[in-house]
Formats: sequence, C-alpha cells, structure tokens
Amino acid sequence: MKYYRVKPTRRLSGDVAVPGSKSQTARGLVLGTLAKGTSHVLNPMLNLDNYDIAECCRRLGAQVDTSNDNDWVITSPGLEGLHVPAAVLDVGNSGTGFYFLTTMAAMLKGKSVITGDYQICYRPIAPLLNAIREMGGKATSTRDNELAPLIIEGPVEGGHTVHLNGKNVQWSIGLMVCCPALEGTTTIKFDNLGERPYANLTMDWMKAAGVELINHDYEEFVIPGGQTYRPFTKKTACDWCSASYPMVAAAIMPESCRIRLLDMDVNDFMGERHYVDWINAMGGRVEVLNDGKDGVIVEGGHELHGIEIDCGDTPDAVPALAVLGCYAKGKMVLTNIAASRMKETDRAATIAGELRKMGAKIEEGPDSLTIYHSPLHGTAIDGHHDHRIVMATAVAALGAEGETIIDSVEHVGVSYPRFYEEMKGIGANIVRLSED
Repeated sequence: MKYYRVKPTRRLSGDVAVPGSKSQTARGLVLGTLAKGTSHVLNPMLNLDNYDIAECCRRLGAQVDTSNDNDWVITSPGLEGLHVPAAVLDVGNSGTGFYFLTTMAAMLKGKSVITGDYQICYRPIAPLLNAIREMGGKATSTRDNELAPLIIEGPVEGGHTVHLNGKNVQWSIGLMVCCPALEGTTTIKFDNLGERPYANLTMDWMKAAGVELINHDYEEFVIPGGQTYRPFTKKTACDWCSASYPMVAAAIMPESCRIRLLDMDVNDFMGERHYVDWINAMGGRVEVLNDGKDGVIVEGGHELHGIEIDCGDTPDAVPALAVLGCYAKGKMVLTNIAASRMKETDRAATIAGELRKMGAKIEEGPDSLTIYHSPLHGTAIDGHHDHRIVMATAVAALGAEGETIIDSVEHVGVSYPRFYEEMKGIGANIVRLSED
C-alpha cells in the first residue's frame, strides 16, 4: 500500500496540466467498438479505468491500440462482427465500464460474464438488468442479489419502452449508445433524471459516431432503430472533475497566490465546470481566459463564505465541495446528493466521516450535507480505496494544522494518474510513501 504524507501549505503557484476527460474517453472507446472501421480518440485519459474498458473491447472483437498517449486507435468489425468473449469481461474499478459493457454484452447472441473489483461487485445495477430482461435478454446475478458478477445473455430486441429510476444516469448510458442498432424504436422513460451533463456528453459522442436519439426534456429518450455507427476522430476535453482538486487547493490557501489550469473549456458538457462559478460565488477569485483555452486562473488568499449547491448534476463533486466548505465562513449546504452514495463508496458518508476525524463539523441528511467552517488538524485518513476520497482529503490536509497520513493513494490512478506530480509541481507539501 502507498501513502501520502501531507503537511500545511501556505501558498501554491504554477501551471497544472489537466488530463483528458475520463468519461469522454470511455464513450469514445465504446462507440469506436460499435462502429465498423477505424476511430481515433484524441487526448485520452490514461487512467486505469479506461485501460480496463479498452481490454474489454478487445475481448469483444475490436482492436484497440493504446500505445500512443495522444491518440487511441480503435479498429472494429462493427457491432455485427463482435462476439461474446472467450474470457470474463473484467471492468476493474470502472463503474462507467460496468454499465456500458453490461449493455453491450446484451446486444450479442450468447452468454457473457461481467465482473470487476470488490467495489464494482456492490455497485447497484438492478434497474439496468430489469431493462435488459424487458427487452428480451437474460440477466443473472451469480450471487442472486442483482449485483456482479453477472451472466448476460442476448440479444435484446428494440421496440420496447423501459422505465428507469433517474437517480443514476449510468443505468441508461449503455442503452442510449446501443439501442440505435436495434430494430424498432426504443423508448427510455425517467423519473426525474439527474446527472444530466453525463447524458449530454453521451449524446455528443453519439453524434460523432453518426447515431442519435430524441430527447424529450430528459423525461424520455426516444431512440429510432436501424441506425449505423460510423468511425470518427474526436478529441476529449480536459477533465473538469480532475481540475477541481487543484482548484479547491488554491482557493483555500491562506496567502495570496495563483495557479493556472491549462487548456480548459468552460463550454464543455461536464457539470464540474461550475467550480468556476461556485468559487467566485463564495468570495474566491477564478478568471477564465479565452473560454479556458488560454487557461483558468485560481487565486488563493481570499476569504470564502459558504453557499448552497445542488449536486444533482455533479455527484462526483461532493467530496471536494465538502472540503471547500470546511474553509468557508458560515456553512456550506450540498443538496441532492443521492447519486454520490452509489459510487465506489457512499461518498457523502465517507467524506463526512474522514473530515470529522480532522475536526470538521458536518451534518448529514438523507439527501444533503451541511458543512460548517471548521479548523482542521492532521490525522490518519482512510482513503477507502476511493480515488476521489483520497484526492479530496489530500487537499483538505494542505490547510490543516499538523501532519496528515492518507492510505490507499495508489487508487488515484483510476481518474488522475498524475495527481501527485501536478500537486507537487505547484508547491503542495506532499510526499508519497510506501510500506515496502
């Protein structure tokens, strides 16, 4: 196991290179596998999750070349040339991969086995499994608990209307991407769809691959059948969720300072782009240059005050926002956080528990967190094998009194492999340790 030792830091300065979008890279891999021909995903995120998705796509029959860090090449026979895998589809820790690959397997004639690490084996997926069954496929949980490992047997058929709980958009993303290939029109109805930015970026990548759906105000998606996927070349935007950690770190610095995030895009679909607005609304200062293309400047040394933020579209932001709340005068209220409880961990409960170890005053409700201004102190932190908990607590520790030790930090490779190097590069007092 690896650890971070973090000590107080007064100021940060320098440039941060933010990786390509994790979510967009995943969608590029999947759509490139469905399209007949050669597709290119430019500026891919080089993270563990996407390497696992790439390997699963290979097992379905695509050739995926990840040797060029700037251009991943997917050469596929198209959906009609894919086949059930000879080996298990192991998505590792990728929740996105889990939901995509489960749906893709349901498109194929025959049985596929899908699993992942221990966290994936407790990720809720029952609504998607029920949809597959309603569409004529079979879905079996080997433990009879509607959780992975799964045995999926297809092919599913179009022409159906399925209903999905809108709390987790990931239950629908595979259907959005795969149903255009079916015969007949498929309709997905939602009960109050959250995480809409993820639906929007899915539709954007679908458009690049030549397929589409009709969006009726996020209450239902109508997906005409008989569409053909075409190969594409598309660049991912830099990942706002990864950018949020250095942004929060700079904003909580007690001394005047500034960092610059390189090559961002405030017109991207990701909801976390609103960190620009949130930090400014809290009394911080964030400046966007040329829509982010020339950089996003975040200053430290400003007094922050708490605000209320609806996290329905940004569940992955909950841990970092909770940290931001600890350093803001008054209180920060995070609402509509239910989706954050269905990730690698129950992130609302997990970040609240770890920050309390550091002295934070946090009240947890079923669908909210209230964080009060709290002087933090160093302590031993359990990273819970969750990349976002590790990064959020590392940022919190920069402003805490005394030394903080965080475990399981190797898991940052899931979404931000160079987190340590980038934070160190702007002056964070952080050291990586190993028990070896």
